Amino acid sequence: MTASRSPVVFVAVLLLLVCGAPWTHGRRSDVRIITDENWKELLEGEWMIEFYAPWCPACQNLQPEWESFAEWGEDLEVNVAKVDVTEQPGLSGRFIITALPTIYHCKDGEFRRYQGPRTKKDFINFISEKEWKNIEPVSSWFGPGSVLMSSMSALFQLSMWIRTCHNYFIEDLGLPVWGSYTVFALATLLSGLLLGLCMIFVADCLFPSKRRRPQPYPSKKLLPESSQPLKKLEEEQEADEEDVSEEEAGSKEGTNKDFPRNTIRQRSVGPSLATDQS
Repeated sequence: MTASRSPVVFVAVLLLLVCGAPWTHGRRSDVRIITDENWKELLEGEWMIEFYAPWCPACQNLQPEWESFAEWGEDLEVNVAKVDVTEQPGLSGRFIITALPTIYHCKDGEFRRYQGPRTKKDFINFISEKEWKNIEPVSSWFGPGSVLMSSMSALFQLSMWIRTCHNYFIEDLGLPVWGSYTVFALATLLSGLLLGLCMIFVADCLFPSKRRRPQPYPSKKLLPESSQPLKKLEEEQEADEEDVSEEEAGSKEGTNKDFPRNTIRQRSVGPSLATDQS
């Protein structure tokens, strides 16, 4: 009797596994995936976002709790999402992720970092009792939509692109490590030269240099009104020079007139002296 039941039980268990496997593995997850393309959806409504990495043990331990919490998302009117930082380096830089896992709460564009216990019950209480109001939101300067964080996101994406190129040079092309570094050094040098030339060209177009032209000497016939004081000064100097020259000429004439008189006196005095001596 027992031997006849064993095949039946085995078949029943097999059918349950076969029928239940698609239901368990094909069940749609309530956790939404956030990427660089759709991250602006976080700016509307209420969200709970987890930043994780597949290789992180703490992230792996959190996944069951996070999936269970996502099942309550519709009842709590909150969207539960996650971000794979290995696939989305731009978002890692935009939110300044320095530890894994990192959880953020977002309400109508205001982001707050969740630092409480990581269990389903605590997540539910955090939303239902609005404990997020006790946490100060991230400053607008460091918000994910600010210019500063957008620049940080671009830098993270650039670093990931450089790393991908480095791996391509070494693994696919077979270049040595120093050869890859040389390629990046030359690329950096050329890009710096091109950027410098572009900046000089733009600066020269916006702020052209003023070239000094030699000023023509103003003619005496046509003098502007601004040069009249200078003209008067020159005329006064010329008049003073003429007065000085006239005085010098007069003094010379006086000396010339006195000179023959002195000679005559000397001549007249000379014979008298001679007679007295004799």
